[in-house]
Amino acid sequence: MEKAVSVSSLSKRDTTISIFIIGLMFFIFGFVSWANSILIPYFKIACELTNFQAYLVAFAFYISYFLISVPASYLLKKVGFKKGMMVGFWLMAAGAFIFIPAAYGRTYLIFLIGLFTLGAGLAILQTAANPYITILGDKERAAQRISIMGICNKAAGILAPLVFAAVILRATDSELFQSLDSMSGPERNAALDELIQRVITPYLVVGIVLFLLGLGIRYSPLPEIDTDSEDESVAGGTSGKTSILQFPHLILGAVAIFLHVGTQVIAIDTIIGYAGSMNIQLMEAKVFPSFTLAATICGYILGIICIPKYISQVTALRICTSLGLILTILIVFTSGPVNFMGHTADISIWFVVLLGLANSLIWAGIWPLALDGLGKFTKLGASVLIMGLCGNAILPLFYGYFADIFDLKTAYWVLFPCYVYLVFYALKGHQIRKWSII
Repeated sequence: MEKAVSVSSLSKRDTTISIFIIGLMFFIFGFVSWANSILIPYFKIACELTNFQAYLVAFAFYISYFLISVPASYLLKKVGFKKGMMVGFWLMAAGAFIFIPAAYGRTYLIFLIGLFTLGAGLAILQTAANPYITILGDKERAAQRISIMGICNKAAGILAPLVFAAVILRATDSELFQSLDSMSGPERNAALDELIQRVITPYLVVGIVLFLLGLGIRYSPLPEIDTDSEDESVAGGTSGKTSILQFPHLILGAVAIFLHVGTQVIAIDTIIGYAGSMNIQLMEAKVFPSFTLAATICGYILGIICIPKYISQVTALRICTSLGLILTILIVFTSGPVNFMGHTADISIWFVVLLGLANSLIWAGIWPLALDGLGKFTKLGASVLIMGLCGNAILPLFYGYFADIFDLKTAYWVLFPCYVYLVFYALKGHQIRKWSII
């Protein structure tokens, strides 16, 4: 393992190169993760699934964060950031390759195994990259750096559903989807087999690229950063602390991450289905996740400009969480057709799009607040926060369950308690340093 260095010893050039490399990684994270927004409705059709079953795509992908994050922290401690990142990329490549036999057999369970493996590799990479970028520079500018990473992530997210849709969808698919119900058994199975096998080529390419990226990161100039042998002034007064559970602001922050990422994935991964409830076909609806992610990028840009020059990262967090709460109420209670951006849809779908703006600076606000003062516990603390990403797995299932029972619009009530808690963390939760019922 390479010799670890302290953050303070890095030159400006080393820091800039490191930020660039981590930015590339966040682009990859976004491309692989947000492809799920097109896979969910695609699998729903090709594998003949209910709403609940379709959102198992998100569950299988993100539950790996809960299971893998803490082992990932020990892996990184054992082999270092760079070798650990290589392992993460290679695990993701294996997940992409699993899509090939899954497609040939049109077996949804094998697809879910592939998605879990992709998520497991991504969990290792996230466990390394998020604390890395958080501590790589001035603490007050952490939200600014994370916002830059967010732009890389969400820019890839805008491209992913459009690229995958361009590769796996055909101009004649609208007619195919409408005629499936009238097809005979053998004819229907043949059409569905042809439909699902379209994912083979893109995921073969993705697997090869991920394998090569693992090699590239291993031999890149990215430095190993030392977070374990900091002196007391850097460690933030962690002497006497023996457990990660002794940091309430971290544990409450992990819950906030759980709820935040769940609201984010609901806003993006459900919007195509919600558009479908307005009789907007998949070929047209495929652009709506990109609208939501574009709104998120607008928020990131505002964050880069305004933090910390005009507002603090805590103030930005409070604004965004409050906006999410307001937009949730508007989604549920507003209705009426509007024509905007070339689409005629219920006005409420545009409030779902604006959730992208509300969610933009929440992640960037939570991370530095939750990791504040952890010192030698930083890597393990980051793992706890990454575990919170399983919110992406759990909350969409609640949405799918209520969508099946009630309707797609009413199911957005799931977001309300999430934003209530996020407002609490922004106002009070991040300041708590001792567990107390008083």
